Order: sequence, then structure tokens, then C-alpha cells
Amino acid sequence: MEAQHVGAFDAARLLEDTDTAVYGWVLRHRVSDRAALAAAAGISRDEAERSVERLLRARLLHAAPDAPHELFAVAPETAAAQLAAPVEARIREQQGVLAEIRQELDRFAPHYHRHKAPRGALELLENVQDVRNTLNQASDRCRKEVLTSQPGGGARVPEAMQDALVRDQAMLERGIQLRTLYHHTARFNGPSQAYVAAASALGGQYRTAHELFGRLIVFDRELAFIPVKDDSWGAVVIREPSTVAYLCEIFEQTWDRATPFVDAVSQGLEEVSREIHETIVRLLAAGLKDEAIARRLGMSLRTARRHIADIMEELGAASRFQAGAQASARGLLGPGGVAVGQTSP
Repeated sequence: MEAQHVGAFDAARLLEDTDTAVYGWVLRHRVSDRAALAAAAGISRDEAERSVERLLRARLLHAAPDAPHELFAVAPETAAAQLAAPVEARIREQQGVLAEIRQELDRFAPHYHRHKAPRGALELLENVQDVRNTLNQASDRCRKEVLTSQPGGGARVPEAMQDALVRDQAMLERGIQLRTLYHHTARFNGPSQAYVAAASALGGQYRTAHELFGRLIVFDRELAFIPVKDDSWGAVVIREPSTVAYLCEIFEQTWDRATPFVDAVSQGLEEVSREIHETIVRLLAAGLKDEAIARRLGMSLRTARRHIADIMEELGAASRFQAGAQASARGLLGPGGVAVGQTSP
């Protein structure tokens, strides 16, 4: 098998420029007259003979079974398929062996990760491909539940939502429990609404909150993914049990305070707008800048600034300090600077 695939590679690699002219001539005339071939290609008869041999090895020329003196040209796609067949068979065989190895050794993974040395408790994935591959492996191996916090849900694109639905459906059909937290702003996003409706019908659970602690994915309360500090596409994989348990507790506390996902129309746009303004008033009073408010609420900086401008105009405030003072004077802030209608963190 090894010799076959090396030979196939050589057959394609050793073709020369003159072979193109010889191939074209045979394609038109279907004869093996080496003298005519040589004259048409502008080469010697010996060179024509060698060219025909190379093309035969590359499966681009075949001799007619009932008339060996006749040659006929084969489509390059057909020739490639013939040369690739033994290579592909070898690959399939190796893939089967790899699958058996992984299946056998995966039985030991839970024991290893539960008791591995502290230096292996954290793993840095520096590029999006490594993150995607590791997440896919974790999804395939998940046995019980997935906890997810997805800040900025209102900015997700339809293609990403469709890919996520395919992965989530596969897990839900295996009986995996999925719970996901979004920002309230996701309720305004059409793709998010469609995704949640489809996944909820399969058993997924979705809630929203005005503020989230950050991006997080946890599999079986054993394996957690958090973003890297520089906001790149990388991730930190956490296997240390106490740290994973701590992150799960943060998720559960936020989940308990969150509300079931509903679209903004169902809840009422006026009520949604009021809730957003109350939260922004509280964050303004706490001294947060525009960028921090936008990040905490999962909205774009432009949208956050538009809300802030509306609030300051409504309160007649010329500064953030005045906005906080006016909100307090009107009873919009509860004890400790918490907006009325909001829960203290």
C-alpha cells in the first residue's frame, strides 16, 4: 500500500511541460504513432516515447483493450480519482485506527483531569481554531449539562446562530441539559429570538439579565472556558475542580436573578426601555464610563451613548453627577444607589 501511494505521487509529480502537448494530440487523434506525436509536439521520438509512458503512469492516457496500438485520453478528474484511490483507502484505514485509539483512551480522561497536577489545571488556547476544536471535543464528550453565559447576545449573526443550533441540537438529543444566559439586549435581535425559540422547543433553557459577569462555558461542571484578557479570539481552559465549582456558583446566582427569555415585542417595548434606563441610571450613579456601561449591558457604544443622552435630557442633567443627583431626588435610586425595580448584585 505504501509503495502504491508513493508511486501515485511520483506519477503526478514527474509530468513535464511537453506532456501537455502530447496529451492534447492524443485527445484529438487517438493513435499511438510516436513519429507523428514527436512531430506535432516538436520533440524527438525518444522524448515522445517517454512522454507517453509518463502519461500512462499518471492515468491520463489508456491503451484501448482490443487495440493496444491505440491510445485514448482520460479526463484529469478520472485520472486523479484513480491515483488517489489507494491513498484515500490508506487514510480511511488510519482514521479508523485513530478512532479506536481515542475511544479506548477516552475512558481514562475523567480520572486524569480529576487528579492531574496543578500545572495542568489551566491551558491557554491562543487562536480561534484551537478554541473551536477544543469546544467541539468537549461537546462530543459532554455527559450531563452545559452552562453558558453569552454577553452581547444582541450582536450575534445568523450564520453563527445556525452553527450553534446544530451543535446544541446534537447535545439536546443526547439528553444533555443546556442553560444559557444572555443580556436583555438579545431580546431585540431577530436571529437570537429565532435561535432561542428553536432550541427551547428541543429542551434548551434561556434567560436574560441586564448585566452579566462575562463569557463562560462549562461542561459537566468539570471543564470551563473563559476568554483571554486581551479580548482576542483565544480562551483559557480550566480543569481545576475548585475554580470550576466557583464559576458554576457565579452562574447559578446570576441564573436565579435572571428572567426567562422573551422578545421585546412580547414584553412590551416601553417596559423594556424603562428597565434599560433604570439600569443605566444606576451605572451612571456608580461612576461607570460609557464604554464600561456598554460592555456591562451587552450593547454597542453608540447605543449606550444614545440611551445616556436620552436619560440626561429627561433628568435635565448637564453631567453624570447631576444625573445621579436628579435620579436620587426623584426616587429612581433605591437604597445603596440601586435603581428602583433592580436587584442589588
